[in-house]
Amino acid sequence: MTSLRVLSLDLNQLTGNISSSPLIHLTSIERLFLSYNQFQIPFSLEPFFNNSKLKVFSGECNEIFVESESSHSMTPKFQLESVALSGSGIHATFPKFLYNQHDLEYVDFSDSNLKGEFLNWLLENNTNLNTLVLRNNSLSGPFRMPIQPHWHLDTLYVSKNFFQGNIPLEIGVYFPRLVYLNLSRNDFNGSIPSSIGDMNSLEALDLSHNQLTGEIPEHLAMSCFNLEFLVLSENSLLGQLFSKKNYLRKLVSLHLDANYFTGEIPKSLSNCSHLEGLYMSDNNLYGNIPAWLGNLSSLYDIMMASNHLQGPIPLEFCQLNYLQILDLSENNISGSLPSCSSHSSITQVHLSKNMLYGPLRYGTFFNRSSIVTLDLSYNSFSGYIPYWIERLTYLRYLILANNNLEGEVPIQLCRLKQLRLIDLSNNNIFGQIPGCLDNTSLHNNGDNDDSLVPAFNHNVRSTYSAGSSTMEKEESIMFTTKEISFSYKGKPLNKMYGVDLSCNKLTGEIPPQISKLTRIRALNLSHNNLTGVIPVTFSNLNQVESLDISYNNLNGKIPPQLVELNALAFFSVAHNNLSGKIPEWTAQFTTFKEDSYEGNPLLCGKPLPDCDVAAVPEASNEEDGNSLIDMGSFYITFTSSYVIVILAIIGVLYVNPYWHRRWFYLIENWMTSCFYFIIDNLIPTRFYHACMQLHYYLV
Repeated sequence: MTSLRVLSLDLNQLTGNISSSPLIHLTSIERLFLSYNQFQIPFSLEPFFNNSKLKVFSGECNEIFVESESSHSMTPKFQLESVALSGSGIHATFPKFLYNQHDLEYVDFSDSNLKGEFLNWLLENNTNLNTLVLRNNSLSGPFRMPIQPHWHLDTLYVSKNFFQGNIPLEIGVYFPRLVYLNLSRNDFNGSIPSSIGDMNSLEALDLSHNQLTGEIPEHLAMSCFNLEFLVLSENSLLGQLFSKKNYLRKLVSLHLDANYFTGEIPKSLSNCSHLEGLYMSDNNLYGNIPAWLGNLSSLYDIMMASNHLQGPIPLEFCQLNYLQILDLSENNISGSLPSCSSHSSITQVHLSKNMLYGPLRYGTFFNRSSIVTLDLSYNSFSGYIPYWIERLTYLRYLILANNNLEGEVPIQLCRLKQLRLIDLSNNNIFGQIPGCLDNTSLHNNGDNDDSLVPAFNHNVRSTYSAGSSTMEKEESIMFTTKEISFSYKGKPLNKMYGVDLSCNKLTGEIPPQISKLTRIRALNLSHNNLTGVIPVTFSNLNQVESLDISYNNLNGKIPPQLVELNALAFFSVAHNNLSGKIPEWTAQFTTFKEDSYEGNPLLCGKPLPDCDVAAVPEASNEEDGNSLIDMGSFYITFTSSYVIVILAIIGVLYVNPYWHRRWFYLIENWMTSCFYFIIDNLIPTRFYHACMQLHYYLV
């Protein structure tokens, strides 16, 4: 193929060392695409040094290796326009052939763990360079600018490195044509340079996860007319948001979370008609949630948790037909939930730790089958858990803890096939635990839950610019396990299954079907009024890490089969009526101390005192109605006590004449009162005179 100019072998499973491949003899090749294979490619590209026509080389995501210094002393004959060797992870410095290149337009060495400083010399040597991607390396030192302004660079992507110091004040002067600028996840400090406002073509700016301070420059807010993505999360920025004017009317996604911004949500954002994502959590914002947010019809995400916002949830939110995530948790929001007819496909509702109240009425704006997460914990909601909850067919996480809910655990929960986490703790729920929870995904029925979750419909919510920078926020859910509240997100959340019904008024026995929840990692039934025995089949919960059934009225023995729970890290049966020998002190049970069993005086065995068979009766887990009290001993002691009390009274009356007279006086008055009561109320009139004569005679 002596005339072959373009060859693309991307996205295969090809192997072998390129140095000994026929590809190096394709002297007419101009564009060679080898990405996403298993080729062994030398980082120096020396096998292609004699190919003077080579313009484009793409070898990312292969097995890149570094030769010794002596093996690449030659000067390449090619002048590349594009080179991509990302994803190699080779722990080296930049290859020397780059120093001889002057026509480069695209360079991507991301995810390679390269060392050194910023390649300002590369910019100086290649004035036509328009894209430089150095994401996720080990570059360090100050972020130096080239000698002259670079008029062609439109994409600069250097996140996840170790650059230090201030962002150069004149960055906007040296890179005036930038469209995408990503300096996130470095160690930059100081303030945001005002010269960024000189980048009139800027569409995406990501300075997140640094140590930046100060306010958002006014020049940026007034001059970057084309800015669509502004990401300033995880810094130490402060001040009021867009306190004067805001001309960022093309904003699609605004990320200001985890800073120290104050003031109210600025009215100027109401002009951002294209806004899809508003992320302002973990700041010091205050005031009411503005009703005009409901007019931003393109909004997908509203995340403003952990602020000082107050007032009700605006009714105008019902107009957000594309809303998918609403997170207003940890604020001072009050009132009841708005009732409206919304057509949104909302998937996550996080309203925990507010001051919301009232019943969970039908017709609330989140009453949609698409919902996956419903977190209303730590509020003052009252009434019953509604029957319409069965319509939330995709519901995975139901968190209603710490409210004033009452009634029984609804049977409708058993129809939610995707349910993974149930937290109804600290309410006033009564009745029995439903035995049908094994119909949910807590029971390993072989279904793939992930494939059943509704897909997002976002247009541009997740990525922007070269390198596909992920901006989607990971969902976080608080759940208590092992007596500690953890925040689960990402992969740990996807693997978490649990049920928490603690601190309620539940009665009855633990249903045996609970033992079929084989995916469960945390089960908390403590602080209720449960009776009966601990099911032996609890030993089937082979993934459970936390099992708490303390503070109930359970009796019988602790099933010895529980020692088979190898994943168990927390176990408590304290303050019940259990008796007999505790499970063998082996495996995980060697980590459980006396406090796991306290409040059960008839338990014995290590780590408690050794069992005395004569003193401690063996209890049975069979429901035979036998009491743990020796009734024969009870009758003897009761009768003896009664006789002793009577004899003591007689002895006192005999010894003391005063109390002797008072006693007979009391008896006389009592007999007289009883006599007249009978005469006045029970005996007919014709017998009255005969009774009176008898009375005078007796007196």
